[in-house]
Amino acid sequence: MKKMENSFVVSGFVGKDASIHQFSTASVARFPLAISRTEKSGEETTRTSAFINVETWRKNENTTSFDRLVKGALLTVEGYFKPEEWQDADGVKRNRVAFVATRFYEAVEKEETPAAQEKNSRKGK
Repeated sequence: MKKMENSFVVSGFVGKDASIHQFSTASVARFPLAISRTEKSGEETTRTSAFINVETWRKNENTTSFDRLVKGALLTVEGYFKPEEWQDADGVKRNRVAFVATRFYEAVEKEETPAAQEKNSRKGK
């Protein structure tokens, strides 16, 4: 049987400061992460952006990393997808997939390749 993997790695900008909720032994931080994808077709470049809602849990003594979850921070987030089901107040069954971060760190911006730098410098002339 093939092994199924449930994981993701994505980089993006924190959309707003994380909301942090503390419980008796652990805390959760929830924040939107702006992600985008650039596609090129001939000379036309299209950028598609979206926000994903991320949550991350830590034991209460290890929440200092939450200080990085501020609006505008460029982060790389690693984690897994968690399916959730519930019933709303009207009795309707709802579901969603949560993005649960197991690790996040400052993202390193990609440097342009020499060919891309040369192409961009020619456009500026």
